[in-house]
Amino acid sequence: MSSNNDAITIPVIERNPTDLPGMDTSDQNTLTGEAVLSFHNISYRETVQSGFAFCKTTCVIERLSNMNGIMKPGLNAIMGPQDGSRSLLLDVLAARKDPRGLSGDILINGKPRPANFTCTSGYVPRNDVVMRTVTVRDNIEFSAALRLPMAMTRDEKRRRIDEVLELLCLNKVANVKPRSKELEKKTSIAMELVAKHPIWFLDDPTTGLDLSTIIDVISVLRRMSMRGRTIIFSINQPQYSIFRLFDSLTLVASGKVMFHGPAQEALEYFKSAGYNYDSHHNPADFFLDILNGGFSALFHSEEDGHEADEHTELSERQHQVRVNLANMYVQSSLYSEMRAELDPLLGEQKAGRSSALEEITCVTPFYHQLRWIICRSFKNIKDFTRITITQTIIAIIAAVIVGTSFLALQNDCTAVQNRTVVLLLVTGFECITSLSSRELFMIDRDRFLHEHTSGYYRVSSYFFGKLLGELVLRRLLPTIIFTVIVFSITGVITDVKGFFTMIFTVMMLAFCASSLPQLLGAGEIAAAVPTQIITIYFLITMYVSGLSLHPESLKSEFTWIQYLSIPHYGFTALLHNEFMGQHFCPEHKTAEISQCHNFVICTGEEFLMTQAIDLSSWGFWKNHVALVCIMIVFLLITYVQLLSLKKKIF
Repeated sequence: MSSNNDAITIPVIERNPTDLPGMDTSDQNTLTGEAVLSFHNISYRETVQSGFAFCKTTCVIERLSNMNGIMKPGLNAIMGPQDGSRSLLLDVLAARKDPRGLSGDILINGKPRPANFTCTSGYVPRNDVVMRTVTVRDNIEFSAALRLPMAMTRDEKRRRIDEVLELLCLNKVANVKPRSKELEKKTSIAMELVAKHPIWFLDDPTTGLDLSTIIDVISVLRRMSMRGRTIIFSINQPQYSIFRLFDSLTLVASGKVMFHGPAQEALEYFKSAGYNYDSHHNPADFFLDILNGGFSALFHSEEDGHEADEHTELSERQHQVRVNLANMYVQSSLYSEMRAELDPLLGEQKAGRSSALEEITCVTPFYHQLRWIICRSFKNIKDFTRITITQTIIAIIAAVIVGTSFLALQNDCTAVQNRTVVLLLVTGFECITSLSSRELFMIDRDRFLHEHTSGYYRVSSYFFGKLLGELVLRRLLPTIIFTVIVFSITGVITDVKGFFTMIFTVMMLAFCASSLPQLLGAGEIAAAVPTQIITIYFLITMYVSGLSLHPESLKSEFTWIQYLSIPHYGFTALLHNEFMGQHFCPEHKTAEISQCHNFVICTGEEFLMTQAIDLSSWGFWKNHVALVCIMIVFLLITYVQLLSLKKKIF
């Protein structure tokens, strides 16, 4: 690809300053109009831990070192080898990295970045985080609904969405789900384009795309830059027909700047330094060859009389070349001219960075965000129809097996133990099936981090939207189907009040049991916490609940486990609801009574008393109170984990 010098036809659009709103410099939280980004003495350090748990060593690694530069409206490319420097610099400039390791100043039009800079600038991550289960139009509508002011009418938003679809040639696939890499990338760009931010950041927007899509992407970026947008992007080995469109080029390697200036002057800069350039060579490949210590750099050092030791390691040669290039740039006239332009911008900002860079602001209210998140969740579930049907079929099969095993329980003393076993199985089914809710927040973590940081919604809106839009629906249908089938076949309860009380109890148990996997799946260490831990917890607590049916079998040392047991509270409430008012020794039925010669329990109340269960209404409802309290505590911890998720490379 890099050797292809075929020209790309880019529609030339004259820069139109009136295309964007005017610059409001009085409000530090407002970023409109043309934006000039400058960075002054930027360094970024990361603390790395190594070793085992009790003997870890900590060291600080400087990932970026004393970087300076300016990005004006136009196409500003960041290039470099695959050492992470170019993406890291992009994320630091975009305020998408943890600011604790950052030193230096990053200014917009000579002023500190607004506190909500991530919400007033566009950012397209390398790994696209669009929702693949809804259409292209649905994704763009979601962005427009949450990022455009409420004052805009629906028609105005719809017209803007249509313009974006036309600009990116997405008209014909607007109702298609973005399943391909090319369509995902275009959709990601469209979701940022609809917000019309004056400054954009894109992390390797052409990686993994075919040539046609690359042309479309670069064409759109070129159009936007000609309209006054500041486009900053990292890119790897662009072909010449793309490289020649760049306005500014920044070459970085090993955390240092090797070149920063007009893209079309880069070639002459290296040629004047003595590097031999073949006219048939792609300039981008030529630059990367130099930074990687390749043949161009090697040939250059040999011409200077420094014979390269054939036994020298490539990494050592690369390090030496990059040190020399960084020093050469600092001593160049380009650097002096750039500093002359940067120093006046720095002005009074000697105190350093603003301390409020992590503030997230939204242009829409809570209820509006909640409604759109729930609507998107509904559409997401519709795409998982096959999974939902599969879960329903499994629930039906399991219910039929359990139900037929205890077919038509009789209302006599011989059915007491069978009834308890059925209720224990129902409790176990709800606990085990709750494990699937662990992925509710874990599977969408990258999308949540990107959208929340970009100002789509508040954490509270996302949290409640996911719970109401996905968890309730996914748990509601299988739970009700399983419970109704089991209880209908076995005849456990017959009156209307007892039936609906039982359904309510089972639902409370299901939602409380689901809150535990969510807690372990929402944090930063979710991937390190195996599902087996939750499974073991439920197995132990279910085992203790089973032993409680025979109090003499449960040692007093283990009774405390019941107070930490979700199954215990659900099982106890089901027992209370089922056995209250039951009679197992009917009069005038000597045939049935004769079977109970060693069985002295004739009423449900007697059985509950043997289990030390309070017979009052509070004895029933206190189990629900316990389930609600456990669920609230787990959900609060889950919410706090979402709040504390750190920024990361998306």
